Amino acid sequence: MKRFITIITLASVLGVTSGCKDMLDAPAQSTLDESVIFSDPSLAQGSIVGILHSFGETNSYRGRYLVNYGINTDVEVYNSLKSTADEKSRLANYNTNANNSQMNTDNNAWAVFYEAIERSNLAIAGLRKYGNVQNNPALAQLLGEALTLRAVLYNDLIKGWGDVPARFEPMTTQTVYLPRSDRDAIYKQLLADLDEAASLLPWPNETATTSTVERVNKAFAKGLRARLALAAGGYAQRLDGTVRLSNDPELTRDKMYAIAKKECLDIINSGKLKLLGFKEVFTNLNQEVVTAGQESIWEIPFAEGRGRVTFDLGVKHTTIDKYTAQNKGGTDGPNPIMWYEYDKDDVRRDVSVVPYEWTNGIQVPTALSRWYFGKYRYEWMKRRVTSSNDDGLNWMYMRYSDVILMAAEAINELDGPAAAAPYLKMIRERAFPNSPAKVTNYMAQATASKSSFFNAIVDERALEFTGEMLRKADLIRWNLLGTKLAEAKQKLQQLETRTGKYQGLMTKIYYRTAADGETVEIYGLNAGDTETGAAAAGYTTNKTWTLSSSSDVNTYWDALYLKNPDEQQVWPIWQYFLDNSNGTLNNNHLKL
Repeated sequence: MKRFITIITLASVLGVTSGCKDMLDAPAQSTLDESVIFSDPSLAQGSIVGILHSFGETNSYRGRYLVNYGINTDVEVYNSLKSTADEKSRLANYNTNANNSQMNTDNNAWAVFYEAIERSNLAIAGLRKYGNVQNNPALAQLLGEALTLRAVLYNDLIKGWGDVPARFEPMTTQTVYLPRSDRDAIYKQLLADLDEAASLLPWPNETATTSTVERVNKAFAKGLRARLALAAGGYAQRLDGTVRLSNDPELTRDKMYAIAKKECLDIINSGKLKLLGFKEVFTNLNQEVVTAGQESIWEIPFAEGRGRVTFDLGVKHTTIDKYTAQNKGGTDGPNPIMWYEYDKDDVRRDVSVVPYEWTNGIQVPTALSRWYFGKYRYEWMKRRVTSSNDDGLNWMYMRYSDVILMAAEAINELDGPAAAAPYLKMIRERAFPNSPAKVTNYMAQATASKSSFFNAIVDERALEFTGEMLRKADLIRWNLLGTKLAEAKQKLQQLETRTGKYQGLMTKIYYRTAADGETVEIYGLNAGDTETGAAAAGYTTNKTWTLSSSSDVNTYWDALYLKNPDEQQVWPIWQYFLDNSNGTLNNNHLKL
């Protein structure tokens, strides 16, 4: 059962309303001051609840950032990709402006992330001043949590907007208006913060607090430090408009890979986490198993009446049925080419990429242009979603396989493919539990050279993390965003015309309802399927399986990106915040 619910807590410090079952209510502001709150673990832990409250606010991660950041790529797309001019499409197709109506509000992700950063800064300052963290492990853990959550927020601010204002102290009248800071300075601060946080936090299940993935732990702090190191040492669009590596000698690629290697190996060698069966990872997520020490390392905790993970990213239910009281899902979905990127024996394919939706409680085929992320399913949940607006499913922010693949990438760069091979092999063996020969053959090709291994990592992260919104940031740090989007555009055209690797695929599919009365059986999706095979198997009902029609204003592939993605790697700061920045903020580095 999920432990994160809405309660009234810590109005005395932060004026927020959200918390965990195991967190205590705090007295009103008039009865306590900071010296009392931040010296008492039972009171100070409410500051962590205050930070997490911001994650679930209406236009924060819950309703704007998770659904809009990370698309369009070669892996994930906005599922109305034939549209290009509406505001949701423009957030995805590298053509938005500062007035985007989906985001240009005073309470949107930009504002709420900085609200959470201010709450983090207050907690960090209070714990450092009054917490006696050197001698009180409970307060030290809270400081580690606050440092880590602040790093999460800055990580996502940089991913979304690039170089952003740096606030690492509580706001004063002198620091109300700040310009963009060079991201290198922010990265260096975060890397130091997370190093400290890891020294303060327990491993999963070492304390009662770290028995749940809804609270951060040492493994997450180290994993996030590895992720940030790879970003800091990678490519990015800078304030001068160019895409390049950092010029800071402290952030060289080798130094950042060394940090990533160390942190990932610390996690792996700790033995505190484990790989599960691939499907089990996501059935656990949907069934709201929040026990730490499995594959999920940390999740953004949403109460049942908050969060839109399945609502926006899940398999679509076009009507209300026994699994859900909301006809939602599928705002975003897999790029249609992804089904064909998987080997047919890869167990990740049917979990990650779904070619059907639900109507009147029965699965029916969707369309070649509209697939769904199978990792998020109402039908896998133990409870029926009754909210009309939210589903309450947590967002799995990091899992153990990410740590393993980051280790493989860093070790290949530093020590070569032979040293890195065992880590990639761990992921391949899980993906092909019944095809060991395919793992052996794949690893022989992947380890042929350092560049071969890097390319294997690029492909493996696409297959492993489809629907988890890691791809865009990965492509940017590898300097492959424009390249992979151009490749995806070409593949989409070839898929439509059944040329190249798609030659011989059927242009229609056959389907029927299985004996259980709700599951669809589809024939025609795989290479080698034929009309003769469909007839022999007894299929009679069929539908056209193409991306476009003669009535489409925009072809599917042309809607993938409208401007050069490498000149629009980040969103602009929204106009509301420009207008209220006292002239300190601008978007001059973007070609809007």
